Order: sequence, then C-alpha cells, then structure tokens
Amino acid sequence: QVQLVESGGGLVQPGGSLRLSCAASGRILWINGMGWYRQAPGKQRELVASISRGGSINYAASVKGRFTISRDNAKNTVYLQMNSLKPEDTAVYYCNADIGSTYSNPPNNYWGQGTQVTVSS
Repeated sequence: QVQLVESGGGLVQPGGSLRLSCAASGRILWINGMGWYRQAPGKQRELVASISRGGSINYAASVKGRFTISRDNAKNTVYLQMNSLKPEDTAVYYCNADIGSTYSNPPNNYWGQGTQVTVSS
C-alpha cells in the first residue's frame, strides 16, 4: 500500500511563509509527476504547482513568483515553499502523485489527507 503524508500547514500572518512537505511511503518502484492542489471552502480543488520526475514545473498564475515546488527523488518527497502569503491562499492543501508499484502495471494516482493553511491577521 502507498501513502502520502503531508506536513507543515498552520496559521500564518499575511506576508508570512510556510513550507509544506509530502512524503510518499509504501511499495514504491517509481514516482512520475508530483504536485500540490488546494481547496478553499465553497470552491473546487485547483492545481497549485506540479513537478515532473525530470524537474519540469508548472504553477498556477495566482502563485507564480511566490511559491516554489521542489522534490527529492531519493526521499520520495515533494515540497512547497510558500512566501508572501495572502488571505486568499487559505485552503486545505493536498499532495498528489503518480506512483508505480509494479513494473507490469501503469502507475496509480494517490492523494494525501490534506493540511490546512490559514493566512490571517
């Protein structure tokens, strides 16, 4: 079984910073794309940032220049450094990854349990 466990959420004032981490564990042979999504109350879940195994990165326009996604393939971990946080960044942040557990089957898509980020004074 594969698990994604997020950490690093919390309450921060506008303009502050937080760093989210997401570690994958279990039967893992390879990990393709990894990413962060968020869902604010009453809104749909949206992509925040994604990173391929080779390091290609995409950001939502609303976070470009403020957030940085990175990954450590040796640790099966993806990070999201969030700077200059705004109240509108308040949401539950979810980790997502495509993980292969056998060479005979395609990878499966997994979600973490989510971590709350609240930006408020």
